[in-house]
Amino acid sequence: MHELSIISGMFDILEEKAREHHAKNIIRVTIKVGKLSGAVPDLLESAFDTYKEGTLAAEARLEIVSLPVKVKCTTCSREFTPEQYIFICPGCSSTDLKVLEGMDLFIEKIEFEV
Repeated sequence: MHELSIISGMFDILEEKAREHHAKNIIRVTIKVGKLSGAVPDLLESAFDTYKEGTLAAEARLEIVSLPVKVKCTTCSREFTPEQYIFICPGCSSTDLKVLEGMDLFIEKIEFEV
């Protein structure tokens, strides 16, 4: 389960930011997770709940925002969101596509109690 290592790395960032802002507690963390990131949102939430015990985020809530996949056809330059992960350009039927969005996983927002 690589979600635990993702959350572990995220807590390094959360604790650093909490120190920078002289926070007493972390109240809420919002992350954005791309559909192609390889991370399973339910497992991220479970790992977060396990990892937060005994930290400044012990009472924090994790919000996960799912990011859709967006691709660009390198043949006709059309940008689109593939349906059901069928990676064929609806404009020219090319399969020569570049993924623009949907592979990311990042912290969007951290709310502190100071």
